[in-house]
Amino acid sequence: MLRKKDINAMKTRIISAVIGLVLLFAVVLSGKYLLGIGIFILALIGVHEFYNAIGKAGYKPVRIIGYISCLPILFIGMGVTSAKVYSYISLFKSINYFSLGMYAALVFLFVMTIFLHDRYNIADIALTLFGAFYVAFLFSFVPLTRNLPNGSYFIWMVFIGAFVTDTFAYFTGVFFGKTKFLPAISANKTLEGSIGGIIGCTVMMVLYGMFINSYSPVNPDIPLYHFAILGLLNGVLSQIGDWSASAIKRYVKIKDYGKIMPGHGGVLDRFDSILFIAPVVYFYLSFVILA
Repeated sequence: MLRKKDINAMKTRIISAVIGLVLLFAVVLSGKYLLGIGIFILALIGVHEFYNAIGKAGYKPVRIIGYISCLPILFIGMGVTSAKVYSYISLFKSINYFSLGMYAALVFLFVMTIFLHDRYNIADIALTLFGAFYVAFLFSFVPLTRNLPNGSYFIWMVFIGAFVTDTFAYFTGVFFGKTKFLPAISANKTLEGSIGGIIGCTVMMVLYGMFINSYSPVNPDIPLYHFAILGLLNGVLSQIGDWSASAIKRYVKIKDYGKIMPGHGGVLDRFDSILFIAPVVYFYLSFVILA
């Protein structure tokens, strides 16, 4: 039987999730520009949360690098690269710009360790870059997916993969969970909840595939087994994203990254799964379905 404390926590979590879903629908349905701006803001907050978290462990990241790393998300969201997403010339230019940015960032960070060696060390700059990749780089695949052909429908596969897995895992764990799973990372995770999340994600992804194949105006006619594979991948990687965020929190000894969403925590608490799912959806669509 659930305790009153657990019931209240569940109510708070559900109310917060409903409000979040309403905002999500509003932003995504408003078009790729507003989505890009929204993801850019979330990335900024996420980078800030990550740097605050590792600061609890005594590290001193060079925050400006992390914040600047979020800017490409804004440009991607405005469609700067979408028109030539399959162009090799555009790809090589993007790689060159990315390489130039990485080189400049590395030089800047090493200059900091040289001239401000009493404040910054190699661990600080390593975690600075890790935060930029972990948050800004992975978040960038959300607007990249939206910019793909028929991206207004494909983008929902990212959110289905993350939120459905989390929801099914949570409620399966609450009502049927008995076998503790990864207690050193997260004390409340159960094997039954994990399996429930994967199954729920796979089923919902197939149902969504049936919907866009039969009832959407684009009618992409994609074989349903692709949606089943994506559902399985997302169900697994969504939880890896969740466990990864939990592992970091456990290391720096914090409960949540922030308090933006009551019952859910901060941006990295709520969107940790999306960080791992968005690249998979983008790459699978680009290399398998749309190739």
